[in-house]
Amino acid sequence: MAGAITVYTSKEDVKRPKHNTEHRAVQWLLIGAALLFIGLVVVLPLVSVFVEAFRKGADMYLKALIEPDALSALKLTLIIALIAVPVNTIFGVAAAWAISKFSFKGKNFLITLIDLPFAVSPVIAGLVYILLFGAQGYLGPWLGEQGIQIVFAIPGIVLATVFVTVPFVARELIPLMQAQGVQEEEAAASLGARGWSIFWKVTLPNIKWGLLYGIILSNARAMGEFGAVSVVSGHIRGQTNTLPLHVEILYNEYQFSAAFAVASLLVMLAVLTLIVKAIVEWKSSSSH
Repeated sequence: MAGAITVYTSKEDVKRPKHNTEHRAVQWLLIGAALLFIGLVVVLPLVSVFVEAFRKGADMYLKALIEPDALSALKLTLIIALIAVPVNTIFGVAAAWAISKFSFKGKNFLITLIDLPFAVSPVIAGLVYILLFGAQGYLGPWLGEQGIQIVFAIPGIVLATVFVTVPFVARELIPLMQAQGVQEEEAAASLGARGWSIFWKVTLPNIKWGLLYGIILSNARAMGEFGAVSVVSGHIRGQTNTLPLHVEILYNEYQFSAAFAVASLLVMLAVLTLIVKAIVEWKSSSSH
């Protein structure tokens, strides 16, 4: 064909994106460094947890997991997560809805308050609840007269866990809902739809994957929280100890195999959470 131009390209040019100008050796060096870092900092410690957990055999491992205090700690950990995560889910959706769909004074201040648990040490959060609800705190004496116990009891653990997990759902939804805008909601409202109907039929389908992602992150933090819970729990074995606190007690008592066995349970819960997170991310990407 007259005027045809033949362009010869190497296999290197076909495989490598044009914007990537780094030499292949540099790419492999960076990838190797990243894998080495992850292996040393993340994978190796997790593997060592299971090695230590099974050091005295499977029988001792199972015995440590079915020990009454361990079962009580597992039960309490799940109960706290089942309470804290729904509370923060409701708050996160409401806060994201208000911030992304409405204009009002103090919006930036509200966003700052939502981010506050990221900046404040969990130990400080626990101490704040001691100051408020402890026996010598501002509200402690009055609560004691009413027979209500907050700190060194389950309510205090719930409050501390809710505090540290506040940002996760809201922070996942706010940028997502801001990017989506209000056009679809306004269109639904112009057709006569009411507030709850708009939320369930328009807003929720658009944010469902971000919402699930935030719930997963909130649940992971709730089950693994140590600092704030340690301050308000009182470390009462069989009553106010969650799994992380039970691990600490076993380790301090030199029951290393039992401590690592219970820690491996936390690792398995974390891995399960990551698997669910990966599925949600895959579903989210495939739905777009």
